[in-house]
Amino acid sequence: MLTVNNLNVAYGASQALYNVAMTAEPGKVTCVLGRNGVGKTTLMKSLSGHLTPVSGDILWEGKSLLAMAPYDRAKAGIAYVPQGRDIFPQLTVEENLQTAFSALPRAQRFIDPEVYALFPVLQKMLKRRGGDLSGGQQQQLAIARALLLRPKMLILDEPTEGIQPSIIKDIGRVIKLLRDRGEMAIVLVEQYLDFAKELADEFIILERGRVVSQGTGEELEHSEEAKELLAI
Repeated sequence: MLTVNNLNVAYGASQALYNVAMTAEPGKVTCVLGRNGVGKTTLMKSLSGHLTPVSGDILWEGKSLLAMAPYDRAKAGIAYVPQGRDIFPQLTVEENLQTAFSALPRAQRFIDPEVYALFPVLQKMLKRRGGDLSGGQQQQLAIARALLLRPKMLILDEPTEGIQPSIIKDIGRVIKLLRDRGEMAIVLVEQYLDFAKELADEFIILERGRVVSQGTGEELEHSEEAKELLAI
């Protein structure tokens, strides 16, 4: 289980997050919602170790993550798919997938056939360069690469951004499947309320770096406040 306590993050003199608190549990999707620039990506980078908080704590399975580098968090089962995907455009699809191996013990350095079952298009494009894929295919590649870490927590930062509707549905289907297995905590950053409502078990809404609303997925479904805060 992930527990975030009173997290404060700053870029120099500019504070980005104020006393943020949240949890994420195995078998549930926790959606982090908000407009552009409210601190969602800052929160995700803090969870994955790419930013160091000013104060507060991030606990994973009861242990603080603050002293752990991103690489060590990946080895501990925390997989991060950043906004923009960050695939390697000059490497093939297969080589992009293999970059996950560096955080795995030698016995696990193979491409699990399940990633092809989840994203069949990747198996057909193994020898194509990542930069030649569409935005949606690159997003599927980035998620598949993260899943090769056999994560206990999967962090997805706006996986629907710039993606065609058919692939958004495919990604939503995969998220539901992973959640329903009950073994993985999923933290999903979204701007789009409709996609979030389909998946959220819990949600928090950020506004100017602060949590201004939170609750269950059912409450999100009927939240007029969420519609107003997200300008929908």
